[in-house]
Formats: sequence, C-alpha cells, structure tokens
Amino acid sequence: MALAILFRLLAAIFAKGWGMFDDHYIVIESAQSWVDGHDYNNWLPWSPGNTGPTAHNFFYPGINFLFFALMKFLHLNDPQLKMFFMRLILAAWSLITVYYGYRITESLGGKNPARLAGILLALFWFMPWMSVRNLVEMVCVPLIILGYWFIVRPENKTKPALSWFIAGLFLGLATDIRLQAVFFPIGLGIWLLFQGKLKPLLSLAAGSLLTFILFEGGIDFVIWGKPFIEIYTYATLSLTEINDYIVLPWYNYFLVLGGMLIPPISIFLFWGFIRKWKQYLLVFLPILLFLLFHSWVPNKQERFIIPMIPLFIMIGSIGWTGFREKSVFWAKHKSLLRSCWIFFWTLNTIVMLVFTFTYSKRSMAESMTYLSKYPEIKYMTAIDQENNPEMFPKYYLGQWPVMGNEKNGNRSPDSILVYSLGNGNACAPRFVLFTGEGDISELVKKSRQYLPFLVWETTIQPGFIDRLVHWLNPINRNKTVYIYRNTEFFPEKK
Repeated sequence: MALAILFRLLAAIFAKGWGMFDDHYIVIESAQSWVDGHDYNNWLPWSPGNTGPTAHNFFYPGINFLFFALMKFLHLNDPQLKMFFMRLILAAWSLITVYYGYRITESLGGKNPARLAGILLALFWFMPWMSVRNLVEMVCVPLIILGYWFIVRPENKTKPALSWFIAGLFLGLATDIRLQAVFFPIGLGIWLLFQGKLKPLLSLAAGSLLTFILFEGGIDFVIWGKPFIEIYTYATLSLTEINDYIVLPWYNYFLVLGGMLIPPISIFLFWGFIRKWKQYLLVFLPILLFLLFHSWVPNKQERFIIPMIPLFIMIGSIGWTGFREKSVFWAKHKSLLRSCWIFFWTLNTIVMLVFTFTYSKRSMAESMTYLSKYPEIKYMTAIDQENNPEMFPKYYLGQWPVMGNEKNGNRSPDSILVYSLGNGNACAPRFVLFTGEGDISELVKKSRQYLPFLVWETTIQPGFIDRLVHWLNPINRNKTVYIYRNTEFFPEKK
C-alpha cells in the first residue's frame, strides 16, 4: 500500500494532461463547460445545435460537473490546479483496487498469492499513470472490486442475501460508469443460477437494477423525459457503426494482455488463470463473457478491457502461486524463475517510472494554458499540415471560443479560414494554431492572404513520450503547436 500510495502521488503531481480522447473531451470538457453556462458538446436538449440524444452517459460527466461546481464555489479557477486535485482524488480512489484486491485474493487463495497480486496491482507499469486518468474503464474498476469483496468477505456466510445485494449496488454503479461492466453482474447471475442459489441471485439483481435504474434511467428521464434514451441511442449507433472505428482481429486482446502484462510473467498469469477456472468460476465466467464480447466487436481499443485486468491478475496470481509451489520443474530451476522476475521488474520499473512522470498531450494542454492569459478570445482556429487539425482543449483556456476548424466540415486551410471570416472580420480568428512536424511556412503564407496581421507568438513542443508514441504510431496525433497571434485584435504580446 505504501508503494501504491507513493507512485500514485507522484503520478498525480507529474502525470498531467490526458491519455486518450475520451478521458478529457467526453468527461472533463463537457463538465466544465456546463459549470461555465456553456455546452461544449451540445449534448443537452436545450442547447442550440442539439439534435437529440448523442449516445453518451451523463453519470460520470455529472460527477465531474459537481466537482467543478465545488471548485468554482471555493474560488479555485486555475484549470491545472483543479486537475491536480482531481488526479489526487482518482489516485486515492484507485487504492481501493489495491487494498481490496489483496483482501479478495487472500480470502480466495491465501497470503502468498495475495502478496503477489497486491504488489502487481500496486506497481504494474501502467497502474499509477492510468489511476489518475479520467477513463471510465479505469474509474469503474474499484466499484467492481468492492462488489466482489462483499461477495467473498467472511460476513457473507452469515448474511449472504445482504452481501449479494450490496455487491449488486456496487456493480450497478460500475455499469452506470462503463456500460460494458454489465457482464460482471450478468456473469455472476448465471453462476448463481446454475448453483441453484436463487435468494442471492435475486439480491444481486435487485441491487444492480436499483443503482442502474436510479442513476442511468433517472438521469436520462430528468434530462430527456425518457429513461435509458442515451443507452438506446448508444446501442443503435454501435450496431449501425460497428465497423467504423479501429477494426482488429478477434484475438487482439489476447495479444494485448500478453504484451501489456509483460512476458514471461503474463504467461504465468494466463496459466494460473486458466488452471483455476472451475474453482473460481464466479470470477472466470464474468471475465470470459466480458472478453468474448469485446473480442466479437470489431472496434477494439486497448483500454476497453481494463475493467477485467485486476480480477485477471488476482486469479492468475492464485493459480500461478499454487502451481509454482508444487511444480517439480520450477523447484529444479529456481535460478531461471528468479531471472524471469528480475527481467520483469527491471523492465516494468523503467517503463513505470517513465509513464509516472509523463505529461501526456503536453503541447495541446500547454498551448491553451499559454493563451489563457489573453481575455475574451471569441474566435480562433487550428490548421494542420495534413489537413487534420487538432481539437484543442478549451478547458485549459478557461474560455469557450468558436473554433473555425471544429465548425467547418471541410478541413483544408482555405476552407477553414474562409469559414472563420464568413461573418465578417469581427469574427476573424484571434489566434491561429498551426500543427505539424515539418516546415509550416507555406501554411503561414497562405493564411496571411486571409489574415495579413498574423505574427508568430510561440511554439509549444510535445513531450518526449508524446513524440515517441507519435513516431511508433502516427494515429496518435501528438504534434508541435505553432501559435500565431492576430495583431489586429491583440497588438501586443502578453
């Protein structure tokens, strides 16, 4: 726990920014805009431009809305400071996974596998960094772990119905945050059904449905006058646009787990998980359903399977520890086993330290932080060398200007600038943000045909990891940002 606290605290301090699109624009940008009397994504039915439900869950953004409203009440308005406090809260929240992950593993398999599971949950390379991200896949995990704790805790033997009901409450809340977490209560329900345990089954169902209906259906009813309308829209869009995202083969997540958990330790955990499937079917079955569903859906992103990883590690640790203790081969090859763990901890520690101190999406966030010193930026735009301009985080700007590149469907520099000037020069961009890695002089020259008073303001570089990730896979658009000021509106540099 001490190591978990230490590295999560370091991540809260140093791991600024965000990791993926969803852990900022969906849950932070939207929530802060509501506090400011704006609707960044036009999700709300009374917002101009809204055409109906957008298939987004309001529960977790609503929690962030309450957090930002509290910050405003306390007169804490600095975006970076608010995100620091949010990362601290998320870090503390993630400690539930470590502590109760240990307790669950100890209850099911004893102290030795609990020690292994505990240290892995605390220090797997991605855990501290991911723990301070606003990803719904990560935020729902402690609720799943709490649900399982109430199932396996010793008190369950004396009050099983109450324990299963409370477990259902937590699993229902996890589903409110990440809809696909529904496979955990479903898997547990199937297990109870085949066990013939109807009373615990009804208790689990009652608890899960209570929190799911109350928060998922209730919020939609308050906003739209129809319960579960966002889920219905989400399901409809998911079926019609099932192949429109990152399409990968069915076995992709097995490769992800094998690499993410670092071989050969990932192989040890796989073997331990499989060999204990029958004994711990209450964990194995929900994970199997969860994994089969995500393997079937063509749209595959690594973060989608995060909710199952802690439980996978816990059961894998139980199975592997029991196997190793009885294995004649490993008894004769202790030095090989020691070498495997030395390799794992060396590589894991290096990567963990790098990520724990990584400011992700630095150029994007710092560009807006830099411009926040300018008042009343009503219009601005972004132009990219590859005609794919970035969506800049206005949260860090503290203002909600119209962005020409966001409003205009055509992404070419000419069309963006023509659109920006479409309502006259008063709507001209106050700043133009050029993004790319090469020479942008031609883009600047072309832009000055429309905006003759553009001058270079500053250049914001992405962080080392952002540059490395972009080099490994250009789909991660972490680029240098060149800020140009329109001196017609801001003659002097602040």
